[in-house]
Amino acid sequence: MSAFSGKSVVITGAAGGIGLCLAQWFGARGAHIVGLDRSVTAGAAMSALEDAEIAARFIRLDIGDAEAVEAAFAEIEAVDVLVNNAGYSNHHVLRLTTPASWAEEINGNLNGAFFCAHAAAARMREQGGGAIVNIASVNGQSALGDPAYSAAKAGMIAMTRTLAQELGQYGIRANCVMPGTVRTPLWRERAQKDPDVLRTLERWYPLGRIVEPEEVASVVGFLASDAASAVSGAVIPVDCGLSAGNIVMTRELTLEEL
Repeated sequence: MSAFSGKSVVITGAAGGIGLCLAQWFGARGAHIVGLDRSVTAGAAMSALEDAEIAARFIRLDIGDAEAVEAAFAEIEAVDVLVNNAGYSNHHVLRLTTPASWAEEINGNLNGAFFCAHAAAARMREQGGGAIVNIASVNGQSALGDPAYSAAKAGMIAMTRTLAQELGQYGIRANCVMPGTVRTPLWRERAQKDPDVLRTLERWYPLGRIVEPEEVASVVGFLASDAASAVSGAVIPVDCGLSAGNIVMTRELTLEEL
């Protein structure tokens, strides 16, 4: 299990549910992890990686600060893989979204991903290649709430294709993963308000369940690996079939149990 032995994998939002899982997945395969996160939980995440004997370091960073991003990447010895995983939404409907909150969430979700990609690409060009994997969302293709977050994720999808087009000549691949609902601590918090929230959501997913963090990590790992050496500019849903269509509406339109 050493597919990434000797590789440096930089992961934004590495202290969160998907981010920590990504760090564990790559670390278990020999990578050295550099976690970028503004969260106070980064210390706990670092301890979890140390307990698993994974080589890692964390840099406290707000990726929405372009100058801080440049300074952080200057401290990183090598960047073989960048996973732009960080993302958040504090305003779940348009009615609660203000111009200020819109700008903040676009900056934290989209601009920050660009700042990291810009800094990583400069290092990758010097090294002769690399892989960028952006974690977007099914929200980037459908209106599913969280309007600023969704707009940012749609922008991330478009940005991925531009990165793939323009950086390919330097041996740099760029791809994108679109998760659906993922079983992370965030949803445990929401379940405190509505214990049935996940059961309610699951009926919209053709597989009848939501996504596990490890399932996102395995697709990201494939895209970052040599097994995907000819894959660049791809946008891959990891959503238990959600983006394939509306299974609930299909049942209601056909009046049939599928």
